[in-house]
Amino acid sequence: MDLLNRLGRWLDRPLFPWKSLIVSFQIGQYFFESYLSYRQYQVLQRNTVPKQLEKEIDQKTFDKSQDYGRAKTRFGFLSGIFSQAKSLAVIYYDVYPKLWSLTGLVLARYFPSYLQSEIPHSLLFIFTYSFVETLLGLPFSYYYHFVLEQHYAFNKQTVKLWVTDVLKGQALGLAFGIPLGWAFLRIIQKTGDTFFYYLWLFTFVVQLFAITIYPIFIVPLFNKLTPLPPGQLKDGVEALAAKLKFPLGELQVIDGSKRSAHSNAYFTGLPWKKKIVIYDTLIEKSSPKEVEAILAHELGHWSLSHTTRLLVIPQIHIFYIFALFSVFIKNGSLYDAFGFTNERPIMIGFLLFNEVLAPTDAVIKLIMNVWTRKMEFEADAFSARLGYATELASSLIKLQVQNLSSMDADYWYSTYHHSHPILTERLKAIGRKSDKAGAASADRKTAEGDMSVKTADREL
Repeated sequence: MDLLNRLGRWLDRPLFPWKSLIVSFQIGQYFFESYLSYRQYQVLQRNTVPKQLEKEIDQKTFDKSQDYGRAKTRFGFLSGIFSQAKSLAVIYYDVYPKLWSLTGLVLARYFPSYLQSEIPHSLLFIFTYSFVETLLGLPFSYYYHFVLEQHYAFNKQTVKLWVTDVLKGQALGLAFGIPLGWAFLRIIQKTGDTFFYYLWLFTFVVQLFAITIYPIFIVPLFNKLTPLPPGQLKDGVEALAAKLKFPLGELQVIDGSKRSAHSNAYFTGLPWKKKIVIYDTLIEKSSPKEVEAILAHELGHWSLSHTTRLLVIPQIHIFYIFALFSVFIKNGSLYDAFGFTNERPIMIGFLLFNEVLAPTDAVIKLIMNVWTRKMEFEADAFSARLGYATELASSLIKLQVQNLSSMDADYWYSTYHHSHPILTERLKAIGRKSDKAGAASADRKTAEGDMSVKTADREL
């Protein structure tokens, strides 16, 4: 605590150049990430299939994959420019203090007197800001789904379904955000300088609660779940779960095809009873043994305690964020720099603190990607040891073809952005060599989906 207090006093100095510092961070990170995207774009202009895939991937599929990758990169450049311009505009035009004043006037005029306090004001501010952000992002979301993805036959959702999903998302944000936001701010108000201990504990409990209720209440709002019908796939998955002593409670199919050609599979639930959910598109495009191989990889994450580590390790990061926030929460120079000279709203302090913290988040992201890539190799090896090496390799190749994913990547771009190894690295790690059998498998392509096989938000 003493160290944090001393750091707080050192940072809370008059005329500290907070705005210039944050703008410099933002611009520096933007140009760095744009440079990496440019490097990747050069890779996407190659017209030669990587040597390890030359017998598995035909030239036409490779060319289409490269074209799709370039289209997504160009979209990323445009959306990135808009996002950066928006962030700078928020700073230069003092959007935070102006919106804070506006929501204060709305609160005073249209809400009862017992809501005239910091917490209701903060919640109205944050949801108004979030709503405006959503509106500004709608044109990009529409273009991505109904122009870019539609052009490559990936998009399956209608405009009506897209709008409905946006409205449901906003409604859920209000339903969960209001009580959680109120509790977040109330804990800080009531627990003094040591608030970060209680805030971290509260966040951890909320995460466990979310993991429990998400598959039960949230998923059915967007998708239909049905039991996996009897057959070879069900028998194989149940046998695999029994062999690994995986506490399988339910085995279900989700109708992912109503929105996209993307495929997905995940498991979720409590430690003693879990549910495996497989997207209908994955079942349609893969053989039962290939689906088993994919699930063997995912259950490898469970068996090797990767999922537990992915729950525990981020708690250290969250605690570090809250502890560091305690340094900034009373930083008058930070508030003053952004036009809050008469008020010190906690929510505003947290938003500004996150702007300051952004560069360290980039470093943490890099470290996490290196770590998760290591776990992906371990899960692949786990699946291979169970006897699925051939099926895993063929499923990885088939998914690569079906989703038109990039066949190669720039080293620095991949290191910074990718949480998973690229296909050639994974095939090499499990001992797969280029052969005609792989080519025959790859020729049965559907050219659909940007598949990301996940387990509770983890990609394959």
